[in-house]
Amino acid sequence: MNHDAYDNAYIGGILNSVKTIAMVGASANDVRPSFFVLKYLLAKGFLVFPINPGQAGKEILGRMTYASLAHLPEPVDMVDIFRASAAVPGILDEVLKLNPLPKVLWMQLGVRNDEAAVRAEAAGIKVVMNRCPKIEYGKLSGEIGWTGVNSGVLSSKKPLMRSGFQSFGVRQK
Repeated sequence: MNHDAYDNAYIGGILNSVKTIAMVGASANDVRPSFFVLKYLLAKGFLVFPINPGQAGKEILGRMTYASLAHLPEPVDMVDIFRASAAVPGILDEVLKLNPLPKVLWMQLGVRNDEAAVRAEAAGIKVVMNRCPKIEYGKLSGEIGWTGVNSGVLSSKKPLMRSGFQSFGVRQK
């Protein structure tokens, strides 16, 4: 797959199918991007499990934090990586030990590892690199336009409501 550009239908399909997310590299520091992405995803109705060995056993935004993916209390649909690109192969090794496997491996803005993407896709896992689910959700739901940002997405379709504060679902074609 070409990971330089993603079709809106590909990203939208992922965001509509995912319910549970493990966020590797979640931070308790409220000025870190992983903190406000975690807060946003929780507000949109996703069940998010923060992964951070330094915060294990503590709560971030009311969610128990786990030391590693192996410690998750239940299966997840997506693993969202907030770590350096060099850390991705090791994280993928952990992902491939999960049973069942997650549907999606998502790497945040600035995070890309093509070799890991090939391995994940060979195992049947969809991959997104160098993208943020918060930004993509906002773009595809139309919410990002509320702040004057041109999302490049025009639709006359009524948005689908999800649980959470002002939560519109991602539009389908």
